Amino acid sequence: MKSPIAALGSPGRCLRAAYQAAPIAVPGVFNALIGRMAERLGFQAVYLSGAALSASLALPDVGLATLTEFVEAARNIAAATRLPLLCDADTGFGEALNVERTVRLFENAGAAGIHLEDQQMPKRCGHLSGKQLVDAERMAAKIRAAVSARRDADFVIVARTDARGVAGLDEAIRRARLYVAAGADVIFPEALESREEFAAFARELAPVPLLANMTEFGRSPNLDFAELAKLGYRMVLYPVTTLRVALCAVQAVLADLLAKGHQRDHLEHMLTRAELYELLDYAGYEERDRAYFS
Repeated sequence: MKSPIAALGSPGRCLRAAYQAAPIAVPGVFNALIGRMAERLGFQAVYLSGAALSASLALPDVGLATLTEFVEAARNIAAATRLPLLCDADTGFGEALNVERTVRLFENAGAAGIHLEDQQMPKRCGHLSGKQLVDAERMAAKIRAAVSARRDADFVIVARTDARGVAGLDEAIRRARLYVAAGADVIFPEALESREEFAAFARELAPVPLLANMTEFGRSPNLDFAELAKLGYRMVLYPVTTLRVALCAVQAVLADLLAKGHQRDHLEHMLTRAELYELLDYAGYEERDRAYFS
């Protein structure tokens, strides 16, 4: 099924068209097949989470995954779905000149946009304590470098600020305004701590497009998508939701295999062979193979 926005042009243009038309829910997809599943179900965009990518490599989210690993994961997802892909790019993998290359590699991989954050290395998950911020002007320089480096003017540059958990809401708002002035297309305030803070941030930044992060078990309350949309957020991320659910299911079936010696109690929670093959377009591959030989 072709995404209705895929005919609009570049991945960046597709992403912009989606969030400008209406607020969108953006699920994290930790591999290419989950990206295709999100497309089949009707989502308008997907997200590659640094936390999920790191976890899939059995690493904590502290900046250990490399730019090459991020870009390869993005390339695989972008190849499997027509949906625009927003990617976590951590701190840009270096300073302003490094950010130039980061943007170009993600863009060449087929991503629709990236977000950059204003933490110092080693970075931490945005909902943990112990974060440290770079100087706001230094982050603004990275934003300017990202904007300058993109070849497609529609490639979306999202500026994430982690200032709320370090220096308070007012500093997060101040930094967000500075990042907008530097050219950021969207602002991502990480780890706001109440509905009132989400509302206040939206009022102060209007009419700038905003992104909300609805990760589980963090500092932010899990607000409904409709409520965040009403407050003014154009994108709502669910970055690690699919991975957490998948890991819990896998852990349960592995435990049963070890304890019971069979997986029969889990069959009703599995995709059938036919369902998996349909998602993989197995029949299409067979038809094309026969056609080539005929």
